[in-house]
Amino acid sequence: MAENQYEAFIPYSRKDIIYLCLAEGHLDDTAAAEFQSFCEILSAFYHFRFHKTLENIKENYQVFDPGGDLKPLYEPATEEYEQMEETVVHSMKHVLERANYSPLPEKIIHRALESRSLISLRTEVDFNDFDQFLCYYRGDVDIVRTVKKFYFWEKEETVDILERLVLLIKFKGKGYFQAQEKQTKRDTLDRKFKPGKMYIYFYKNIPKFDIELLFPNIQTSMTVRDRLMVAVPAIGAAVPLILKTLPNMLLLVAAILIAINAQSVLQAIDVEEEQARNIMPVLVATMSLLIALGGFAFKQYSQYKSKKIKFHKEVTDTLFFKNLANNTSVFQCLTDIAEEEECKEILLVYYHLLTSSEPLTPEQLDAKIEAWMLEKTGTQINFDIQGPLQNLQDIRGRRKESESEQPLLEYDAQGRCQIPSLQKARSILDYVWDNAFRYNGAI
Repeated sequence: MAENQYEAFIPYSRKDIIYLCLAEGHLDDTAAAEFQSFCEILSAFYHFRFHKTLENIKENYQVFDPGGDLKPLYEPATEEYEQMEETVVHSMKHVLERANYSPLPEKIIHRALESRSLISLRTEVDFNDFDQFLCYYRGDVDIVRTVKKFYFWEKEETVDILERLVLLIKFKGKGYFQAQEKQTKRDTLDRKFKPGKMYIYFYKNIPKFDIELLFPNIQTSMTVRDRLMVAVPAIGAAVPLILKTLPNMLLLVAAILIAINAQSVLQAIDVEEEQARNIMPVLVATMSLLIALGGFAFKQYSQYKSKKIKFHKEVTDTLFFKNLANNTSVFQCLTDIAEEEECKEILLVYYHLLTSSEPLTPEQLDAKIEAWMLEKTGTQINFDIQGPLQNLQDIRGRRKESESEQPLLEYDAQGRCQIPSLQKARSILDYVWDNAFRYNGAI
């Protein structure tokens, strides 16, 4: 589990946050109505802003979508293709950070390849197949699960779970994989991905050390323990089988020696020449040996295949029941989450500055919001104060054309936060909203 268990994510809806603010009773009826209208226009503004971000991502992602049904009018040039790729990746990072997701350290991913928790698999992922790779998460928690050990015995295990996980993978082009096929002499026609395409996955409740199972280029095989469970019984069954069929094997060898005129060697293995020359016993011995060995080999192979099928079913169940979205739909989900998070953070900052009896520094404001969330909801969060403060500074407008633009947040000489009144704040937001498009000829 992560050392810092508190996150910036606010696990309540924007509507609930507004309700908690109004329920305190610090705002009279007039101020409460003004605050609600402030929340409404702020939400509309951020919805518009994130809609533009989403449209930009979708426009540039189209050529990388492995399951897309839209055809581009023209193939982009190499420089344009690279720029579109960079735009998608950069915008994805922006949205993930606004949604309060954090990058998963590479050491965690590599440890997952070396460890296993609930699924008994030996796994391998070739990161050289990727042009781009992003992995972000939210929620690092420990849960207790009951797992079955040796048929009837059940055991409780503590598993480190990532509550939400986002994976972006951009595979290298066809040329790379064609060269790999020639070099390794391995047919990759059965691969589960398309070269040159970008895959985005959104999962819930993934064990931290089973992350490698999410990769489409994963190679799986049995662990040493599972191989021994197949090999040891096979060896145990093969020894008595060989002892049982040894006379028939000697008879078959004798027949071969007679056929190649090697009677001197025949005397050494103590088999009567007359018996070896009789073709029927030889044929019976040969058939018995082939049937016995063939049946045994088929049985062992069937056990191996059954084990592999069971493994793949476990992987499929994991991916199917924990998948939230794929590819384009991931952008839509995350954009909605980012929009909510931005609005909730700004509303909390503005409300606490509005109702505070004295000016607050960013540090004091941060501590106050965290304490307020703990008191009202019982939830401890690590509030990201710098993000909403910067957002309020960036929103600038004016009430009249003759006035200069004013931000929604400024600092006094002591570094304390200052905000305009609700009436002025709504006017600033209304100005920004009215000037989102300027098609009336105004400059």
